[in-house]
Amino acid sequence: MEGHMKKPKHHIFVCGSFRANGGPQGVCNKKNSLGLIQYLEQELSDRGLMDVVVSSTGCLKLCESGPAMVVYPENWWYGNVESESAIDEIIDALEAGKPAETYILN
Repeated sequence: MEGHMKKPKHHIFVCGSFRANGGPQGVCNKKNSLGLIQYLEQELSDRGLMDVVVSSTGCLKLCESGPAMVVYPENWWYGNVESESAIDEIIDALEAGKPAETYILN
């Protein structure tokens, strides 16, 4: 099949605070989660990690720990991902095959 995308090795969902009524609101959006998505995608690209897909999601119900993200298939839930250095640490850990302890939510 031409142009068929093979399934990604990892899928990172970043909370975009979208609610069912459409508008982005809430903690993650106010803390620039969408800007973090852009940085995350750029950093993955710079590192040649083409088998990682990033999506923004609706509210992950982790508002007190926002910005939040989840890595599948590992099912690692991260909170308080507020900076580019946090993203770097999470990608470093992903490359090493382990969770980033600083941000993991248990």
